[in-house]
Amino acid sequence: MARPQCDPMLTARFTAPAVPKTLVHRPELLRRLTAGVQGPLTLINGPAGSGKTVLTAHWAAVGGRTPRPPLWLTVEPDDAPGVFWAYVLEALHRGGVQLPAAVGRPTRAEGVTQSFLVRLAAGLAESESARPVVLVLDQFDTAQPPAMTEGLDFVLRHAAGGLRIVLTSRTDSLLPLHRYRAAGEVAEIRHADLRFTHADAEALLAEHRLEVSQAGIRLLVQRTEGWAAGVRLCALAMQRSPDPEAFVRQFAADRTTIADYLLKEVLDAQPPATQDLLLRVSVTDRVHPDLADALTGRDDAARTLAGLARDNAFLEQVDASAWYRLHPLFAEVLRAHLRQRHPGLEQQLHGRAARWLAGTGRLNEAVVQAAAAGDWPFAAGRLVDDLAIGRLFTGLEAEQLNRAFAPLPADAPGAAPALVGAAVRLVVQDLPGYEEAVRRADSRLGPGSGAAARLSRAFLGVLAGRAAGDPAAAERAAADAERLLAQVPAPLVAAHPELRALLLAALGAVRLGAGRLDGAQSALTTAVDACAEPATEPGPAPGTQYPLCDALGSLALAELLRGRLRQAAEHARASLVVAEQSALPPERRSATGHLVLAGVAVEQDDLPAARSHLDLATETAAAGPRPEPAAAVQAAVIGARIAVAEGDGGAALAVLARLHPAGAAPAAGPHSAWAADALAVAASAAHLARGDTEAALQVLDAAPSGRPEHTLARARALLAAGHTEAAARELTGLPADDSPAAPVQVAVCLLGAEIAAARGRTGEARRKLAEAVDLARPEELRRPFAESGPWVRRNLRGTPRPAPLRSRPADGSDGCDAVLEALSARETEVLRQAARMLSTEEIAAELYVSANTVKTHLKSIYRKLCVTRRSDAVHRAQDLGLL
Repeated sequence: MARPQCDPMLTARFTAPAVPKTLVHRPELLRRLTAGVQGPLTLINGPAGSGKTVLTAHWAAVGGRTPRPPLWLTVEPDDAPGVFWAYVLEALHRGGVQLPAAVGRPTRAEGVTQSFLVRLAAGLAESESARPVVLVLDQFDTAQPPAMTEGLDFVLRHAAGGLRIVLTSRTDSLLPLHRYRAAGEVAEIRHADLRFTHADAEALLAEHRLEVSQAGIRLLVQRTEGWAAGVRLCALAMQRSPDPEAFVRQFAADRTTIADYLLKEVLDAQPPATQDLLLRVSVTDRVHPDLADALTGRDDAARTLAGLARDNAFLEQVDASAWYRLHPLFAEVLRAHLRQRHPGLEQQLHGRAARWLAGTGRLNEAVVQAAAAGDWPFAAGRLVDDLAIGRLFTGLEAEQLNRAFAPLPADAPGAAPALVGAAVRLVVQDLPGYEEAVRRADSRLGPGSGAAARLSRAFLGVLAGRAAGDPAAAERAAADAERLLAQVPAPLVAAHPELRALLLAALGAVRLGAGRLDGAQSALTTAVDACAEPATEPGPAPGTQYPLCDALGSLALAELLRGRLRQAAEHARASLVVAEQSALPPERRSATGHLVLAGVAVEQDDLPAARSHLDLATETAAAGPRPEPAAAVQAAVIGARIAVAEGDGGAALAVLARLHPAGAAPAAGPHSAWAADALAVAASAAHLARGDTEAALQVLDAAPSGRPEHTLARARALLAAGHTEAAARELTGLPADDSPAAPVQVAVCLLGAEIAAARGRTGEARRKLAEAVDLARPEELRRPFAESGPWVRRNLRGTPRPAPLRSRPADGSDGCDAVLEALSARETEVLRQAARMLSTEEIAAELYVSANTVKTHLKSIYRKLCVTRRSDAVHRAQDLGLL
């Protein structure tokens, strides 16, 4: 399995290092390891080179005496949480551990959500209890982000014995060890346990065929303080010394920093050709013999690397595929020597590594190496020619790639660097920087430029048109992109679904902002389809989670504007689910999902829920990208409607004024006519709430429109002003072939009923009132009745009312059975107690927890079930079969 949107996973990381031939057997430590994995956590702690990995690899090699073979994962020091958890899932998969598909997988480097951790812990807890998973996490040090350690602690504590961790670490883990110690759930092998004893050192020297006096061994152990790597490296150096005994004395007298001395002496003791190889391969994290030959220009790497690995001092063979890895400390020293001995060579070596890696299909590593080499035409060219420029905007490696290209100079030659430079600026919404870079790209692109480069330019044009709020530019770029897609090899396009998904999501959002609902819905629906994984795999295609979340949110808003509340809520919840499961960072999350749910709640007259979702939308928007024009307008309209519903017309006008200083009727350009009218209609309702019918009419007349919503608002204002006949004429002006949104249809019927009653046509009024009720029932519309005033409320008596508001209809057809994430066992128990009508304090007493803990669980339950009240949470859980 490959990680989402990146190179294949490194098999080496799932393979325990080979046990060295010069192994010192330590049966007591092996016994302690076997006993330790009977509990959840075994910690092997010691400095670099203390023998942690060798001991654990030896234990794993002999089977560990566990029901199922231990699984291995080497943790890299620069692993971000998302990458770490992706590798954990792969380790479990390779070990034959079956997890539910609902667990999902990480899609970004920075981290995973609590939802993912809950699902993973639950999946492990459901595995065979008689065969718990034993996972070795090698090199899990405090350099790892705290979020990674906190997540590991959560999964370990909630896996119900289904997971056992053996953790090797150089320093004390950030895990809450005090809790594990208090519960007797941790076995620890510390540095003092790992130190070589006199007998251990004697055995190691004997393995190296060295004859050293007992006094010499004591001196060696004393000066190395039993540090395993120090003793081992000394043994290797002593093999090359004409007088091993003298070497021990000299070493003890002249050096205080063991690591620096040993690494320097060992390197200098190697033949010049071996030294040269080691210095050159240090520029890569891992090295293959063929890559080493490319870096040295020779053909002896396979033999040399194998010999060094056999000595078990400088690098290790990580698996049978012939890949090797230098000890991190040794690699650091080698790089320092490389810079000192051969200034300028490091960049050249990065460049060679980039080309070799690119030739083997390791695109991400190749690009990073080329960027380190300052070879910008090659680094950028790989992204552009491989149609991978979308990786800068989405996927697990997006942040890493953006960091790699951060030093890209503006004057780097070629069109590809200019295109990538423009993309990097667009990622951070630096439009002036983007424009400058894209002008350079345009000046370098010509008729002879490849289709991939021209397609990348068109792709950026669509995204820039969205960022700048320029529908015309976005449409032109989209047309170019559609034409160029046909010129690019189909397999290349298929390999990068994120490109088309990002393009279509941006185009749909631009059309939505211009009020072109049909065009927006077409583009957004296609964008969602473009994110679909092939039938053989569940969930979205790798790297498409961000555009999928984006497209679903915009699609939800389009449905809301059409008055299709059920579809709007379904898409909004789906968008929120994708954002949660994909662990999108706050700055990449769209507020549209919560905004649409607020709009739906307003139409259904659930004002507390509307206010709650609007607050969440506002909070998300503050940390996320700049709001889309359509979303910003809709947020103002929803906020104003809530204020009007609360009887505060002045507050409603203030909400609208914050969006546009002129108040409710901004000058309507060709792209914003619908937005101007939406704001004018909302302002008219606010003025009516204040009893100012003249202002209500003026604000509408200042932004004339043929939209049904405008006609309805004007008729309502005329009727409120006492102009019954004028209001009736206004309603008859509605286009016969138009099909207004359901809320508008209901409101038109209600206003028509009121006008008919004012004319004395009681039968017609009741027919229209009954028609309004029938129209309202499918979407559970209640707000139009409340907004129609006291006449409607009085005359609804005796008329069938709209169906009561439910979290979902009985047939579940609104799609609300999707929850943001699964409830934990404790949350389900809290909800059960809430269903018994217990108070917060009573629930706390029942579960032996604090009231604050209960409140925290309730907040999490509300978020997961998309509700804002305890009663709604209980009802929704019952509807979903959770209780």
